Amino acid sequence: MSREPRHDFEPWLTVWRLAPDGEPIVTPSSRLLPVRSSAGADLMLKIATAHEERSGAAFMVWRAGEGAAGVMAHEGDALLMARATGPRSLKRMAETGDDDEATLVLCGVVAALHGPRLAPPAALVPLARWFDSLLAAGGHGGLVARCAATAHELLDAPSEVVPLHGDIHHGNVLDFGRDGWLAIDPKGLMGERAFDYANLFCNPTVDLAREPNVLARRLKIVSAAASLDPERLLKWVLAWAALSAIWNVEDGKTTDPDLTIAEIAAAELDRRL
Repeated sequence: MSREPRHDFEPWLTVWRLAPDGEPIVTPSSRLLPVRSSAGADLMLKIATAHEERSGAAFMVWRAGEGAAGVMAHEGDALLMARATGPRSLKRMAETGDDDEATLVLCGVVAALHGPRLAPPAALVPLARWFDSLLAAGGHGGLVARCAATAHELLDAPSEVVPLHGDIHHGNVLDFGRDGWLAIDPKGLMGERAFDYANLFCNPTVDLAREPNVLARRLKIVSAAASLDPERLLKWVLAWAALSAIWNVEDGKTTDPDLTIAEIAAAELDRRL
């Protein structure tokens, strides 16, 4: 992340009567500025610069504060939402011996995000589209081929299709104080609900996620809390971990995909089948 001049936010600060309350931040897909409302509320002003953020904003507006941070205003690429100010951190919990509790919190937030509402927005992206890179890499053989074949299997016959957050992990579920744990930064997808639980198995760090028995313990917790078939959930973890690794290569973060979590998921799946 890098810093962004405040003047880029000026139109929205004026229209929504906001005062800057921190330094602006720019990410690969958005620009953000902590602000305060005229009534003194802690808010976050977010301006989308990528399509996924626009579909994510539509998802946030649609959830209306149920499972996700509340939205106060939305116009074009600009989104004004509640800001997390609570002291708790799921990453810190997971790293200091409370990984089981952090996993249960994540499950509860995903369940809230999947709760029934009126018709979802049309802007949601089909989940299958996200797996293009993995499916294209399947011809390389080895574990990647297995992961691609698993993704094909899951995407060709989805179960319990719902609007998805698309990027649930320990850093995207924050402490909103009296409002509890809520999600931020959704991607706005449409697909099988089990997918929204896969990413938590790869977080909050690869080192923690690949510690002995962590995946198996989380699998037991998540499958019970979310009423999911453990083997099918494992297949989603397998597919997602490989896709994430391939994205990292495409983004230039590494020359070879780190398939460690996919390897652990594959071994656990083989043990169960």
